[in-house]
Amino acid sequence: MRAKLRFVFAVLFGLIALAATASAETQWPTRPVKFIVPLGVGSGADIGARLLADRLSQRWGQPVIVDNRPGGDALVAINAFVSAHDDHVLFYGPSGSFVSHPYQHDSLPYKPSDLAPIARVSNTIIVVAVPTELQVDTMAKLVERTKAEPGKLNWAGVTGTNDFMFSGWLALEHLDMTKVPYKNPVDAAKDLGENRVQVYIPALAIVRPQLDSGKIKLLAVTNTERAPAQPNLPTVKEAGSGSLTLDGLVGLFGPPDMAPELRNRIAADIRASADDTIKERLNQTGQTPNLGGPAEFAKSIEEQRATVANMANVLGLKPLQ
Repeated sequence: MRAKLRFVFAVLFGLIALAATASAETQWPTRPVKFIVPLGVGSGADIGARLLADRLSQRWGQPVIVDNRPGGDALVAINAFVSAHDDHVLFYGPSGSFVSHPYQHDSLPYKPSDLAPIARVSNTIIVVAVPTELQVDTMAKLVERTKAEPGKLNWAGVTGTNDFMFSGWLALEHLDMTKVPYKNPVDAAKDLGENRVQVYIPALAIVRPQLDSGKIKLLAVTNTERAPAQPNLPTVKEAGSGSLTLDGLVGLFGPPDMAPELRNRIAADIRASADDTIKERLNQTGQTPNLGGPAEFAKSIEEQRATVANMANVLGLKPLQ
């Protein structure tokens, strides 16, 4: 009899625990939510985060705060997110800000599993940009010019996956170009416009002012598909440089212990909030809307990691163990 009672109580306690967990997930959020962004105010990711924060705060009935933590190759932002250990503190930004970290740093304050994909929001439009003064208007002509003048052209290197991919592309094409390192992408864009550096691979939003003023020319997008905002611009694959292909995935991440049901619910709320007005604004800021849930986002990131790993192999680099 006692054994039966213990069994009954165990089942009841289990059901109560499940009910409490389900209730917590249903009620989430119970207080303000924070989006930590690894880029500065006015960047494409920042604008996307703020657009969604406004809509989600209305849907959730709680403030959604955007906290910009630029610098340190995104490590400042990631560390702030990981160390919070809080399901109301989320990370919003490009996966390209961290997928190449294992090949670029001797040690890291986090594990890849610390960032659990919740929702893919957009693809950043990444471009190959050159000064108008260079008088190069295709990828083929850039290759030709570089081979004709080995070591004479400069490229702007800003730590990150775009930088990593371009280094690999140069190696594959057997091109000799001098890297000029920059900490601030805006400074790199300004120098590109003045022809102090001859090639830069940034998000379109970074070089928009120089493009609008006619100081630079875009040769291609590194994205898998052409960007609706630049429909006449070929992909690097179409332009004969397919090894440079990389999609700029931007989305929301949560802590690893966040329940799958809650991640799915947040992803559904983001999809419901991203109406035509938000999609148009994303397009205007150099992003292509590409909404997806946790599984879709995770799959996209794993594909990106595989691309980076292949390029690391070209460069002879091994990941952190």
